[in-house]
Amino acid sequence: MTHCRDALTSHPPLAHARIYPSPMASRDLAESLLPGGGVGGGASASHDEYEERAYDSDDKVSISISDSDADDPSGSGGDGARPPFSWRKLWRFTGPGFLMCIAFLDPGNLEGDLQAGAAAGYQLLWLLLWATVMGALMQLLSARLGVATGKHLAELCREEYPPWATRALWAMTELALVGADIQEVIGSAIAIKILSGGTVPLWGGVVITAFDCFIFLFLENYGVRKLEAFFAVLIATMALSFAVMFGETKPSGKELLIGLVVPKLSSKTIKQAVGIVGCIIMPHNVFLHSALVQSRKIDSKKKSRVQEAVYYYNIESIIALIVSFFINICVTTVFAKGFYGSEQADNIGLENAGQYLQEKYGTAFFPILYIWAIGLLASGQSSTVTGTYAGQFVMGGFLNLRLKKWLRAMITRSFAIIPTMIVALFFDTEDPTMDVLNESLNVLQSIQIPFALIPLITLVSKEQVMGSFVVGPITKAISWIVTIFLMLINGYLILSFYVTDVRGVLLRSSLCVLLAVYLGFIVYLVVRNTSLYSRLCSSMSKNS
Repeated sequence: MTHCRDALTSHPPLAHARIYPSPMASRDLAESLLPGGGVGGGASASHDEYEERAYDSDDKVSISISDSDADDPSGSGGDGARPPFSWRKLWRFTGPGFLMCIAFLDPGNLEGDLQAGAAAGYQLLWLLLWATVMGALMQLLSARLGVATGKHLAELCREEYPPWATRALWAMTELALVGADIQEVIGSAIAIKILSGGTVPLWGGVVITAFDCFIFLFLENYGVRKLEAFFAVLIATMALSFAVMFGETKPSGKELLIGLVVPKLSSKTIKQAVGIVGCIIMPHNVFLHSALVQSRKIDSKKKSRVQEAVYYYNIESIIALIVSFFINICVTTVFAKGFYGSEQADNIGLENAGQYLQEKYGTAFFPILYIWAIGLLASGQSSTVTGTYAGQFVMGGFLNLRLKKWLRAMITRSFAIIPTMIVALFFDTEDPTMDVLNESLNVLQSIQIPFALIPLITLVSKEQVMGSFVVGPITKAISWIVTIFLMLINGYLILSFYVTDVRGVLLRSSLCVLLAVYLGFIVYLVVRNTSLYSRLCSSMSKNS
């Protein structure tokens, strides 16, 4: 009955609420793990010192371009209209959107792109376009939530939901992170194996990739902008690599345009279509973006400042997603031109894709096998580092853990590296079992989507959380339609996996029980803030 009483109890606006952690058994231990080695001040230290936050104030980037701008960006006392557009201001805000768009370019997405191109040609480009638009909507809502509240999604979930639901959401998000990270690390390991000419085995590539957390820690110590520049280089490497492949293979421009504007879908390409849509929305990326936007110094008490931040973040996020869409288009059309209708179309994947390209196109400018591997390596490295970044925010936000950066990174990294090493040692990338494993990981990530999107839409629709930045009824309706559509698409994926890959009465029965619990939790998240739920809780309280 705790969650029912929670629904009936009035509470202060969540945008400014503080939930303090319980007293620790050993404050000395806590202080040794906190950033800076402790808070100082003994027992009189503020509770806020132990409150998890995405960025410390010293780590944030100043967005002021002049002294007068720092005092009042709009010239209206801080509460006027949004100030006029400034290219310099846009540059100051540029960064979080590009880190966010990397989830649209991870090895899982690239594999979905190449398989869609090989199996369906140019027919599914329109779906790739609209899937990117749907993903953009959710990411813009995530950024809006982070800017308007000054907190990220995991923190707000901890404040919004009862402890049991918070822990369940955290567990689901961590599972999604592990599933995504396994695919990303394996993608990097495959690229390293190709570039080394097979000298470095798959497990060796996993070990090398595992050290990316140290690169992350090294760059983070030099500031947020240095880290963002590192990711910009990796995105540029992907764009250049796949653009060169596009230029060498010369896909049909006419077929490309037709594929973008004319919807086509056949029974033979349903699987690839589901793969394209399912890969676009990554649960951990929704949590990540709401935290990344807090890397700038924004006075949330001034409406014009928040309006300005939302405006510039929207622009830079859309630009970043256009870049990611261009890269995805390049990959899809290259394989559509080279392998649509061929014998290789049914068994092409990340590892053999480069070899197939090499056999078909040879070495016109530079061995296309290595061009593919360079782009794949940039994709894998960038996505694994952002996965580590997201894991820190997710763990810190849900559990209110404020640990030193190195400790958070090591904990987050170990969650994925250990199972990935097991996969690398016991599976061969050319073994059919690896395909089953990939499908299982795709399903694992797909079933977590409701646990990111439902809390997101719930929170951005609450005035006591968002204040004047609450979304309107049209945006809310469109968001729910997109969420339901994504849940149906992923439901199809789950059903297909259940029918084709799950064997045995006991296993199927167990999965049916888990499915019932899963659906029950989704229903709870959806109806929790409705009048129906309040009336139900009131009735149960009276009866008890």
